[in-house]
Amino acid sequence: MIELTDEILAKVIKKRKKASYKGTYGRLLVIGGNRQYGGAAILATTSAVYSGAGLVSVALAKENHSALQARLPEAMTLDFDDLIKLREVAKAADVIVIGPGLGLERLDLLTEVLNLLTENQKLVIDGSALTLFAREHLDLPFPENTVFTPHEMELERLSGLKIGQQTKEEVQGFVNQLGAIVVAKSSETRIFAPNRESFILKIGSPAQATGGMGDTLAGMVGGFLAQFHGETEEVVAAATYLHSLIASVLAQKSYVVLPSRLIEEIPLFMKKYECN
Repeated sequence: MIELTDEILAKVIKKRKKASYKGTYGRLLVIGGNRQYGGAAILATTSAVYSGAGLVSVALAKENHSALQARLPEAMTLDFDDLIKLREVAKAADVIVIGPGLGLERLDLLTEVLNLLTENQKLVIDGSALTLFAREHLDLPFPENTVFTPHEMELERLSGLKIGQQTKEEVQGFVNQLGAIVVAKSSETRIFAPNRESFILKIGSPAQATGGMGDTLAGMVGGFLAQFHGETEEVVAAATYLHSLIASVLAQKSYVVLPSRLIEEIPLFMKKYECN
């Protein structure tokens, strides 16, 4: 496995060109945030915006619109029950992130996205959507453009591999069959791509073990995919590495690292590691 270092950031994060505008940095749609878990969608959307995605929309329960708009006026909101509008925004997106706070009752939204996805779009499946995908044994229209971000229990549901069986060889074999990228989150997160050498992340901190951290990572992965156009596995690896790098630095002075605090640091760290 290839150990990730700062080099992945310099390779992926490019200095912004003078002649650019918001459309240059991609259109991203987050789908999630039911009535109970609005905070998950807010964190994912905020991290996508702070990661530099040019135009970010979020489809979430209507009850959560005011909270998101007060926290993040840069994002555009729509009701995730308005399927006509959802289809319109989803078709225009370069990247769709689905799952943060979605809830297990919204299989309809996941199948809607899978049915309308095109080969020019990338899809990040996280949280509830990942559990729904595994439970319903759904098919991916474009696995090569899809990223799953499971923690160990979600990976067990997705792959059938018990937590103690999730070795490099076993997970790699599953990923080869799946055809998608898998960010296997744990104390040493591993990033697998079909028939490719995998990455391992040896930085991070137990201070990250708090609610919303995975939602924040999903948004960062989406934000990076929206604007950086290198090898998909490397772009995903850069977002994942930066997420833990920021947490590691903050953990030097803080017993717990809140996702909202981590998000504030994203643009500052990206500026530090940008490369021509």
